[in-house]
Amino acid sequence: MADMPGYFRMCFYTGRLACLAMLVSTGIVLQILACALYNNWWPMLTVIMYVILPMPLMFFAGSDTSRLYSESGSCWLDATKFLTGTSTVGSIAIPIILKHAGVIGWGAMALELSSFFVFVLSILCYLGLSEVDGYSMF
Repeated sequence: MADMPGYFRMCFYTGRLACLAMLVSTGIVLQILACALYNNWWPMLTVIMYVILPMPLMFFAGSDTSRLYSESGSCWLDATKFLTGTSTVGSIAIPIILKHAGVIGWGAMALELSSFFVFVLSILCYLGLSEVDGYSMF
């Protein structure tokens, strides 16, 4: 990439960010479709988990994401990993529990879970983009 002109390199990075924005907006559209198509707004409960999910990372981990992948002796970092994992499991469990209780149908549950996986894919793409291109979390 070092031999490319600067304007081409910036265009390439902007395209990556645009792709990331499209992934996030696709996840939001799937979330809303899961509710609107079946005229049942109970699946929006997962939005609470999506809001809670990054909070431990922002408060306790800081901007250095490399520490999340290593073994650490820090109790705050361990608590961050636990709370993030709990929120992630809750994001998957809420639609499944709502389906089991008979509150939502199979289609709404499928759209909710696909929305979750699109959001996970966008988070992984963001983390990969931040490590390679120097974008930071904050």
